[in-house]
Amino acid sequence: MEIVCIDKQTFDELRVRFGKLEEKVMGVCRPVEDLGLKKWLDNQEVCEILRISKKTLQVYRDKGILPYSRIKHKIFFKTEDVHKLLESNYYHLKREP
Repeated sequence: MEIVCIDKQTFDELRVRFGKLEEKVMGVCRPVEDLGLKKWLDNQEVCEILRISKKTLQVYRDKGILPYSRIKHKIFFKTEDVHKLLESNYYHLKREP
């Protein structure tokens, strides 16, 4: 392995250039959230969140309780729809004095 020595000014200029390059690369490679894909959940994720079986999730789909999207054989659910289902079935506890 060859060791190359450079002066501090050149090294600092390279660091600045690499920093700018990193910013450009991060701008091109947008995070998943920017693409809107993080808003979608698959069967397994929904089952884990709701603590239900895949069969129960199938019943929710069949009865129209939980909307979904299908791409070939893969099913996806919007995070907002799962949240709405939880909120619509939320019961406040009434405390007796």
